[in-house]
Amino acid sequence: MTNLHALLACPRCDKTPLEQNDDTLHCKACKIDFPTLDGMPWMFAEPDATLGEWRGRLQYSLQQLSHEIAGLESELESDDLHALTRRRVERYKKAVVAHKRSLQKLLRPIDVQSLYGNYESYLALRTRLPADQGLNTYYTNIHRDWAWGDEENKASLKQIRSVLHDHADLGNVLVLGSGAGRLAFDIHRNMNCTLTVAMDFNPLLMFVANTMARGEQLKMYEFPIAPLALEDDAVLRTLSAPDIAGEDFHLVFGDALRPPFPDKSFDTVVTPWLIDIIAEDFPVLAARINALLKKDGRWVNFGSLAFSTTNRQGRYSPEEVKAIVAENGFSNPYVSQATIPYMCSPASRHGRQEKVFSYSAYKERDVQKPGRHKALPDWLVTGEDPVPLSPSFRTQAMTTQVYSFIMSLIDGKRTITDMAVVLENQKLMTKDEAEPAIRSFLTKMYDDSQKQPGY
Repeated sequence: MTNLHALLACPRCDKTPLEQNDDTLHCKACKIDFPTLDGMPWMFAEPDATLGEWRGRLQYSLQQLSHEIAGLESELESDDLHALTRRRVERYKKAVVAHKRSLQKLLRPIDVQSLYGNYESYLALRTRLPADQGLNTYYTNIHRDWAWGDEENKASLKQIRSVLHDHADLGNVLVLGSGAGRLAFDIHRNMNCTLTVAMDFNPLLMFVANTMARGEQLKMYEFPIAPLALEDDAVLRTLSAPDIAGEDFHLVFGDALRPPFPDKSFDTVVTPWLIDIIAEDFPVLAARINALLKKDGRWVNFGSLAFSTTNRQGRYSPEEVKAIVAENGFSNPYVSQATIPYMCSPASRHGRQEKVFSYSAYKERDVQKPGRHKALPDWLVTGEDPVPLSPSFRTQAMTTQVYSFIMSLIDGKRTITDMAVVLENQKLMTKDEAEPAIRSFLTKMYDDSQKQPGY
């Protein structure tokens, strides 16, 4: 059995091995400790700051649920509710209350930690969590992986097999961006793996994956966006794995942009639903994965191919992806494309067919390893360089000034027309231009105030 700690390196300086002290791993070079949460190493470059931020996101999620519960209670005070509507809302409220309790229990390892981090810690190493990733960002994936998604899970594993030789020896396997863990679990249980490491940065997904890997069950509510019937808006699911993962299956918290592993540690790296959403240009990511693989190691990719970067040049086609993989030290990728079901919950009217892009490629040569990923620019980190007056910043500045001025005009007395006259008097825009602009802004403000937090 390979010891997991032998495969871990400091994500700050790449030093290995790390010292093991009770429930922490220590880097002597950086003089920093990496804690263990529910048996899983917390391997972020700034462990305290990252843990503090996730705790803040947890607290925010729980506050959202509290606000939603209060809103549901307010709705139930109405005397005009149809009997079926009252029954549905009452059921839903009970489900949200239970959901909040289950989240608190499941995420207790984060809440009880006494570590606090701040934004300045991120600045030091130019790392940060993706702003659009919350605890519930991939909540539906949990139920797909461990409740109702047998068809999808089997189709996913079939695609992995389709780009590998029969009875392929995968050796030491790393699954980057493993999510709730089902694909990593299925690869480990059904294919020839010596050891499997599943890594993700989302605590909710990882705690669920860890519970499933131990062979335990969880009861969690699913909240379909488009429920099929009256009682499908909150469905209590029993989450379970078909078997215990085993002692050579490991879960690690970490950032795929700063993977906490020494170079040439793995025989196989799997990237499921990752390459088109990660905040790094694909050629750089390809070189980073090359560094993780041993000689003749294998890169297996699976998932969508929908790059959505700001720059059009980064929205790579299948042909470009194949070429970039080969240019970064790999053999010409063997590709398989197939249409499989995606997020087809039995309680939801939503669900789709997704044409996935899978490939495998062997590492033929080393390439220059990319420098450590920097999520923040120099002018933001050092504070010594001028803040660039980019076109987007200029537009945001003007928009913010106008919106701030409009907000200052709201006094409970002025009408939209009155406010438009003020903007004209201030020579910001004509009254005819100002009225629709103010109405549009206030409409958005009103719509935002009516929205309930989702899952």
